[in-house]
Amino acid sequence: MEAAKTISTCYHCGEDCVDESILLEDKTFCCSGCKTVYGILQQSDMCTYYQLNDKPGANQRIQVRKEKFAFLDDTNIAQKLIHFTDGKQSHVTFYLPQIHCSSCLWLLEHIYKIEPGIISARVHFTKKEVDIVFEHNKVSLRKVAETLTSIGYEPYISLQNLQGTDKVRNNSLTYQLGIAGFCFANVMLLSFPEYLGLEHSELYLQKIFRYISFLLALPVLLYSALPFYKSAYSGLQHKYMNIDAPIALAIVLTFLRSCYEIFWQVGSGYFDSMTGIVFFMLVGRILQEKTYQQLSFDRDYKSYFPIAVTALKDGKEATKALPDIVVGDTLLIHNNELIPADGILTKGKAYIDYSFVTGESIPVLKEMGELIYAGGKQTGGNMELLVMKEVSQSYLTRLWNNDAKKQQKTTPFTDVISKYFSIIVLFLAITASAYWFIQGNDMRAWNVLTTILIVACPCALLLANTFTNGHILGILSNEKMYLKNADTIEAIANTTHIVFDKTGTITDSDHLQVQFNGNPLTPELASAVRSLVSHSQHPLSKAIYKHLHAATFHPLTDFREHIGAGIEGAVAGKWIQVGNAAFVGAATETTAQRESCSYIAVNGIMLGYFSFANTYRKDVLKVIQQLLRKYNITILSGDNDAERNFLQHTLGSNVTLKFQQSPNDKLQYIQQLQAAGAKVTMLGDGLNDSGALRQSDAGIALTEDTNNFTPASDAILEASSLHKLQELIQLTKANRNIIIISFIVSILYNVIGLAFALQGTLSPLVAAILMPSSSISIVTLTYSLSHLHARWMRL
Repeated sequence: MEAAKTISTCYHCGEDCVDESILLEDKTFCCSGCKTVYGILQQSDMCTYYQLNDKPGANQRIQVRKEKFAFLDDTNIAQKLIHFTDGKQSHVTFYLPQIHCSSCLWLLEHIYKIEPGIISARVHFTKKEVDIVFEHNKVSLRKVAETLTSIGYEPYISLQNLQGTDKVRNNSLTYQLGIAGFCFANVMLLSFPEYLGLEHSELYLQKIFRYISFLLALPVLLYSALPFYKSAYSGLQHKYMNIDAPIALAIVLTFLRSCYEIFWQVGSGYFDSMTGIVFFMLVGRILQEKTYQQLSFDRDYKSYFPIAVTALKDGKEATKALPDIVVGDTLLIHNNELIPADGILTKGKAYIDYSFVTGESIPVLKEMGELIYAGGKQTGGNMELLVMKEVSQSYLTRLWNNDAKKQQKTTPFTDVISKYFSIIVLFLAITASAYWFIQGNDMRAWNVLTTILIVACPCALLLANTFTNGHILGILSNEKMYLKNADTIEAIANTTHIVFDKTGTITDSDHLQVQFNGNPLTPELASAVRSLVSHSQHPLSKAIYKHLHAATFHPLTDFREHIGAGIEGAVAGKWIQVGNAAFVGAATETTAQRESCSYIAVNGIMLGYFSFANTYRKDVLKVIQQLLRKYNITILSGDNDAERNFLQHTLGSNVTLKFQQSPNDKLQYIQQLQAAGAKVTMLGDGLNDSGALRQSDAGIALTEDTNNFTPASDAILEASSLHKLQELIQLTKANRNIIIISFIVSILYNVIGLAFALQGTLSPLVAAILMPSSSISIVTLTYSLSHLHARWMRL
């Protein structure tokens, strides 16, 4: 007789290990997915849930319906969804409607442990989206979608996704609110006679009204309250008790208690409270979602990413803002400019630096007719690009934020609150209700149990920081200062030392007075020099381009730009160099009074130099004088020290001036300041100072109708708002005080609410109104205080 086969049970999901069993330590798992999720839980020190809860976790062997995502194997469809691919890795964004709590974020960002072909995942909670980077040689786009589905997050892929339009809005929450509102209103109407007192002869109506209330409560319980059940269940699946768990428990307990009272005829039940709880909680949920959407850092690109590109039409150049770029436009991309949209190379040589996208800084050669993805940076002179896909502002914003020098981390205190708050609330509810039961007051015990489960809310406490940062970011954006993320607010607020780059930052490049010193350039040579400098976005190159009026353009080959030194290339059969004295081989640097210089050499022979009489931006020196009262100030320049006496006389002896600084010198100076304990904010144009900007605690890139954006910066400031710099910095300092005030108000709400709930003097219906109101009140408070501070500062 054949021995009976012993079937083990999966430690994670509780299902039988029929096909296979995997051992880890002394535990058995039915598949590698369950083992991986257990490993993630173990690393996060959350395995105590296995002892506290008998409910199984989510089984990781969920089978995706065959051919469900087969259409993703179609190359044409895949190309419409993929943002970027370089032969090694691909980037895609999926909309996941199931995202609802922090445990979702946590599991999704560890999906690379479940599917090794996935490199990373970054969740955008407010948009319910996830950015995934995967190795397409190891895993297909279809497999990525199937993996997401297998862990409970099926991507929503619609025709709108493939056409590049906005996704269809999910109205299920609105429908649930409508049903809850209808039922709540009618249950209240049916309860009025009982509230007012029925005559003895009308008591038969009492039973009828109660049974009708029961029927009206059913759709609220089974449909309108679904978001709370799903959220709570998902949290428990991932061994985490989120804030919806107590609410779901309160709804179910209130319904069961009401059924007991009505069918056993011992009371009128609480269907009015139960339907009211769901209705008001849904109202709060919808208002919160709208708030989160408004506070999303991917702001509308009509007021964000203030960079412009050069478009070509009928052979003429015209500046275009990002929102105005459409499919079919031809863009002229200069050296070191960001590529704002996917397009096909139609002219020029392209060496694309995709470090902004992939982290790899080795330029990739692209030939004529090849597709070039947005987010790359041209490093090989001018090129022309035919736009094939409109600008995705949110994609560029995410790339910028992903380039952060340090990952944003939640504070330990916030971690503790989010992890243990619901458990503490459940403990308080059970303990307090048990106390009142012992006292013989069953009605109050029941009231205390449900009210505590509903009224306690960590949302306002945890989101005070988010709301405040969101409002401050919005005000700064309106003042044309655009921050990478909320961490930058704190970095700027902590500043003790401000460093300015001179050329193009405090000087006005559009009003430089240019003069050529040397033998006059022939028309042919002037045309050749103008053709060369047209490939550079350096302020002095642009000034030379404007100064020379030659109409003829010559093709350029072998263009090279040496940051902090100069540019060179072959034009009209000549090797032309434009840059500083050392770069072109001049014997000595000319030190003209208050002038910067760029030297010209043709075929190794120096012909002369352009001198630039600097013009400073309006009120910038006055701003620096004001900042000197509170901060240490340094001005760095790659030019000679011809401006030293003027700046020293104007700004005083407290300002530090450093001239003839190479990009590496600027970087080392920032490091020296930081080593001495300084918190450094640097302002530069992002051309010769990207290393120093990245090294700074807060790097601010100044922009002025140009595409010189650098991912090394933490903020972008339009030149027109430079005169408001002191006020903008002061607003970041006010941010901290507003957060503290909001935090105190949030704590007071929970303390006062729980105090009344523990005494049994707060009804569940009032608690259901107060809980979402607490978050809304924090939004109102932070909004009011933020704008009040801005008004005080005349912003």
